[in-house]
Amino acid sequence: MNGKNGGLSRQDRLIKQKVHDPYKTDINPKEPTVCPECSVVFRGGRWQWQAEIPENGYKEVCPACQRIRDNIPAGILTMTGNFFSEHRQEMLNLITNKVEEQRSQHPMKRLMAIEDKKDGSTIVTFTDTHLPRGVGQAIKRAYDGKLDIHYTEEASIIRVFWER
Repeated sequence: MNGKNGGLSRQDRLIKQKVHDPYKTDINPKEPTVCPECSVVFRGGRWQWQAEIPENGYKEVCPACQRIRDNIPAGILTMTGNFFSEHRQEMLNLITNKVEEQRSQHPMKRLMAIEDKKDGSTIVTFTDTHLPRGVGQAIKRAYDGKLDIHYTEEASIIRVFWER
């Protein structure tokens, strides 16, 4: 045996195992499937808003409604600072507009909750990992400040922090 540590010459590598996201499955619902909570329809391989809801469709809670029901966000935006405290409502309006713009085309991108903390910060939770990043970047463009984005692939969650 050659090498260090008892003669082993191999290189050990940590293999990061992906954590299974129960809200994303490889098995699509039967078509058409209608979410009984929000009336979004799974058709054509994706969830979409439709003017007419199929009467004879299958019933299944969509991933966004399931996240909301379970209170398990895919994204979290935390906003802090004196500037935020002074401009809170206009910033929340910007967030709401951005969410509605995305939600109209992508039904799984939704705002879950807005929570004000005792320390003056506000936490906004989302059903999707892309929306908090887009919202954070929109806030940065509109109000400057410091933006930090942290994505944990293993946990399938994004944490966005904005401060000014």
